Amino acid sequence: MQLTLKRVRQGKESTLSELYRDGIFQCYVLEDSIRDSKVKGQTCIPIGSYKLGLNYWGGMNTAYKKRFPDIHQGMIEIKDIPNFSMVYMHIGNTHADTSGCLLVGTYFHKSTDGTDYEVYQSTQAYCEFYNAIIEKVKKGEVTLRIEHAFVNMP
Repeated sequence: MQLTLKRVRQGKESTLSELYRDGIFQCYVLEDSIRDSKVKGQTCIPIGSYKLGLNYWGGMNTAYKKRFPDIHQGMIEIKDIPNFSMVYMHIGNTHADTSGCLLVGTYFHKSTDGTDYEVYQSTQAYCEFYNAIIEKVKKGEVTLRIEHAFVNMP
């Protein structure tokens, strides 16, 4: 399975993307801002291709196991990011929630001050996304390609 993350808009401290699963739109994604090199918890993932896997330990895994007992089988982790680990796809709304990870949502809008982007209905988007890919992730059959596809904003 091929996931493609297309970065489409840049805020002051956030990056908004569209996520496609095998070419079909899945949801919006929010990351921290783009920098030349990744800084833990403060920047988005470098463009490139990454395998997805599962992480079965840590505080976030424990929290999601309690929050989603019917579906949770481990945190979806983006593997092989140079010099980084435990970078997940998870729930959240603003760049302050990302900690360098990818946040999913069904829709987006600009922040109150107009300088950044936010994603919403994150729990719904997460559950739909998780259910759609978990079996393939468990088999090591999911690749995430990250690319820039910025568009002009009105």
